[in-house]
Amino acid sequence: MPNTRHLVDPELAPLLDAWPAFDLSVETLPAVRSRQLPRPPMPPVDVAYDLLKAPRRDGAPSVPLHVYRARNADGALPCILHLHGGGYVAGSAGELADFHRVLADDLRCAIVSVDYRLAPETSFPGNIEDCYAGLDHVMREADALGLDTARVGVMGESAGGGLAAALALLARDRGEHRLAFQHLIYPMLDDRTCTADPHPTAGEFIWNRAKNIFGWTALLGHEPGREGVSPHAAPGRAIDLAGLPPTFISTGALDLFVDEDIDYARRLIAAGVPTELHVYPGAFHAFTIVPGARVAQAAQRDSREALRRALHG
Repeated sequence: MPNTRHLVDPELAPLLDAWPAFDLSVETLPAVRSRQLPRPPMPPVDVAYDLLKAPRRDGAPSVPLHVYRARNADGALPCILHLHGGGYVAGSAGELADFHRVLADDLRCAIVSVDYRLAPETSFPGNIEDCYAGLDHVMREADALGLDTARVGVMGESAGGGLAAALALLARDRGEHRLAFQHLIYPMLDDRTCTADPHPTAGEFIWNRAKNIFGWTALLGHEPGREGVSPHAAPGRAIDLAGLPPTFISTGALDLFVDEDIDYARRLIAAGVPTELHVYPGAFHAFTIVPGARVAQAAQRDSREALRRALHG
């Protein structure tokens, strides 16, 4: 991997110094999961919160759902079903509580964050089935939750973006619930990136090729790049993208996922899916958390306004 530090937006560079360096392996995973990653401070807001449980169809323990509802809105609320990031192996819904409170208040919506099971303890399809259980519960209990089923969409960052895209495919294929949109932030879509030729300028920072191989191996239960991987595990492998909901995709030019994200957007457009794509120069994986950086602020603004349009028209 060549040195691409000179391509990084100077206002993003402080994150590279603040982000804890780590390797991903079975041995280091407990320590990685326990680390507190840098997050920007969020202002306090008055938002209702509930912790609910969504039953799984396979009889496994129910799925925790963290539900945030705006108090500054009347009537049935539009809803974002959120899936957290963490390379499929780390992260939790609760870590994003402050972010979700602010987002629900600003967008006058509900946010339901799914605490899906992590790999490698739970490999595919357990994790995506957890996400589907969350969607199913939201749709079936919408009246009790005060939600508008015509305005329920799915959102995620990184591995959460991959799960969001997979959930959109699974919902389309099962035909039980119709999503209003999918909102994907630097999504982790395609295990074949692990076996492709290395990108000359992307993937040096935060989430690199070695971490990607570990995450995909944990999710799939075998090495990435094999034939026959389900698109409900790796949505970048889906052949038919027709009938998916309107899509927003945001990524960085230096992100390991830039090619798979652009390709997914291109194929969505070709399939007739309304698609908005943003690629931010000088930006690497997770760049949106850098406070004060103008490119991060632009990405956050573009994302927020796209969500506002998707939720409220």
